[in-house]
Amino acid sequence: MDKKLLYIPAVVLFIGVFPLPIGYYTLLRLVVTAAAAYIAYDTLQKDKQSGWIWVFGFVAILFNPLIPIYLDKELWMIIDFAAAVLFIVYSRKIT
Repeated sequence: MDKKLLYIPAVVLFIGVFPLPIGYYTLLRLVVTAAAAYIAYDTLQKDKQSGWIWVFGFVAILFNPLIPIYLDKELWMIIDFAAAVLFIVYSRKIT
């Protein structure tokens, strides 16, 4: 995956910290789940021992839109920010 594409879910997550309509959070879940699942799969194909597989697998499950996990808005704000940072850190680690 191109490093620049990893900034898309990060930006979507940073914007998600603000109070927005529910439709935005549905889009956020779709974008983040797709990106995290792709990263987990791609990393699995390249390096079966990488911890990133588990990290992004967890992110994909946490943000999945099919069986949503409901948490308080304040907790989601923290999770959104942390996940955005995670995407940025990963984008800087890959070669």
